[in-house]
Amino acid sequence: MAERFYLLLLFLIFLVNLICFSSQQDLSFVFNGFNQDQAGDELLLDGFARIQSPERLLQLTDATTQQKGHAFFNRPFDFGSASSQSLSFFTHFVCALVPKPGVDGGHGIAFVLSSSNDLKKADPTQYLGLFNISTNGSPSSHVLAIELDTVQSAEFDDIDNNHVGIDVNSLQSVVSASASYYSDREGKNKNLTLLSGDPIQVWIDYEDTLLNVTLAPLRDQKPSKPLLSRTTNLTAIFPDRRAFLGFSAATGSLISNQYILGWSFSRSRVLLKSLDISKLSMVPLFTETKEIRSTLLIVLFVILALVVIMVLGGYYLYRRKKYAEVKEPWEKEYGPLRYSYESLYKATKGFNKDGRLGKGGFGEVYKGILPLVGDIAVKRLSHDAEQGMKQFVAEVVTMGSLQHKNLVPLLGYCRRKGELLLVSKYMEGGSVDQYLFYGDKPPLSWSQRLTILRDIASALCYLHTGASQVVLHRDIKASNVMLNENFQAFLGDFGMARFDDLGANLSATAAVGTIGYMALELISTGTSTKTDVYAFGAFMLEVTCGRRPFDPEMPVEKRHLVKWVCDCWRKGSLIDAIDTRLRDKFTPGEVEMVLKLGLLCTSIEPKSRPSMEQVVHYINSHQTLPDFSPDTPGIGVSTPMVMGIPGLAITSSSVTSSVSVPLVYPPSPNNSMFISHTIISGDGR
Repeated sequence: MAERFYLLLLFLIFLVNLICFSSQQDLSFVFNGFNQDQAGDELLLDGFARIQSPERLLQLTDATTQQKGHAFFNRPFDFGSASSQSLSFFTHFVCALVPKPGVDGGHGIAFVLSSSNDLKKADPTQYLGLFNISTNGSPSSHVLAIELDTVQSAEFDDIDNNHVGIDVNSLQSVVSASASYYSDREGKNKNLTLLSGDPIQVWIDYEDTLLNVTLAPLRDQKPSKPLLSRTTNLTAIFPDRRAFLGFSAATGSLISNQYILGWSFSRSRVLLKSLDISKLSMVPLFTETKEIRSTLLIVLFVILALVVIMVLGGYYLYRRKKYAEVKEPWEKEYGPLRYSYESLYKATKGFNKDGRLGKGGFGEVYKGILPLVGDIAVKRLSHDAEQGMKQFVAEVVTMGSLQHKNLVPLLGYCRRKGELLLVSKYMEGGSVDQYLFYGDKPPLSWSQRLTILRDIASALCYLHTGASQVVLHRDIKASNVMLNENFQAFLGDFGMARFDDLGANLSATAAVGTIGYMALELISTGTSTKTDVYAFGAFMLEVTCGRRPFDPEMPVEKRHLVKWVCDCWRKGSLIDAIDTRLRDKFTPGEVEMVLKLGLLCTSIEPKSRPSMEQVVHYINSHQTLPDFSPDTPGIGVSTPMVMGIPGLAITSSSVTSSVSVPLVYPPSPNNSMFISHTIISGDGR
């Protein structure tokens, strides 16, 4: 008796487990239309999704932009264990996508299997309410979707604006096809318009990893051939072997009404209940929302007009402040050379950091494009002092009028409160120091170096003798020499340049320059054409030897370039000073001439230096160099570094940087504002 009781108890336990197991594994339901009582209890709705009564329709979206709707069955589809029966499911639903008359319809809908029934963070856009920009394409999304898409999105490589696709964790379909169905009677595929407003039947069958998608009009039988067929590993998408079933839709900026009329689902083909087409509701026509009374319309119109006026007024004030400039009566004569801040802002795309060429001690340099002008470089300089600005602008404008084929054209300027912008032609080749000291440019050949020296000698000669007034550049160095695409050299950065009546010296308090290029007399007698010659001599040695005039990281005997080159000459091996990257591809006579001329120009005795007119003749071989030796007084004597001297504006030049540090003094006939504006160098020097 006891044995029978235990057997009966075991049988009952087994029966209960079997019933529970079957309830999990054999999830099956059918909705021949949707009513609030049945579907309301079994469906989870969010977003706009709602059940329309008495129409018995599941509506996912309506004619509202930026909207999404989701409808999931409230119990998950449990795949079962890996050792259980083969994984399969079958579903059949009827949908309708109703466009607004005269308007291009919105995005479509999707049948969804998702590891979560909470898709509230998805975007109501072309993502169909399934993903957002960060989750689209992420394997952690765990989403399988069959999309009925009515918009061609280039970012998802959609084939057209009327297609069906199988999506795995992304709106970029793994396989897709234009919407159509196979007609068994005619033996061919026939087109089907998704966004027609007519009900469309959709069958989705998954069996033994094969996923089939089939479409047909409402009154047709299920075609014998599917539209899409794809092998899909469902357990790879859902590692926990469970998923929620449902629908998702979104409108974005495009709108349409999207309905589900009926839905049947089962994990068994045999147990799948057929939809009763006769019980499905008619698709409602597209109707506008309830009429707005005329008084309300007028009130809304007035409110809208006030809002528009306020927005336009705010925009005008914002734009006025954004593009505000400082203009004074004395600037009228410079009108043609003055650029509006708005034009420079747009030319540089709002001074976008992607167009920044460099940043120095005086400001930032940006590349831009001006209509009818072409590529430009704009340097933004901060300034607080208005005193002396009139004289400075006058000199900038006058320098812009200098005409020489080897001077970087200074095109004009713009003034704002606390800011000065200088506009120059952009040079594609960058600065010479980029080729000499940085690995991102190929080394210059000897012929290119000699041409660069001749070009800059010609430009400097023009400044000293060809202009209506003598112009002292005062900051000649490799980073201020620019190249175009043909390696033609241009002398730039006139931020330290000054006019000098009849070539008279500027006071020592106005001394500026860069270590290694500064003549010793700068601290006593001030700048002159001879100090420019000294700097050019250092530049000649720099270009020929591929070394900076002063390099603190070199051994003591090689630290000062002028002294080292002279030592090489004294040892009878002057050619050994040449840049080793030239690899014997040079003319020894030309190299010796350039090195000796560089030593002559850097003589510590100003009277021993040639004029720039003479330098041009020497470097072009029109005249021979005067007779001198490495032991000639003043030759090969390095200029000591001079630091801490009041009024001395020095820029340091090292292997890694070149930063300008100005000292500004009250303007006087010989001393005005010093504002460096390197505006065409590729690295902002």
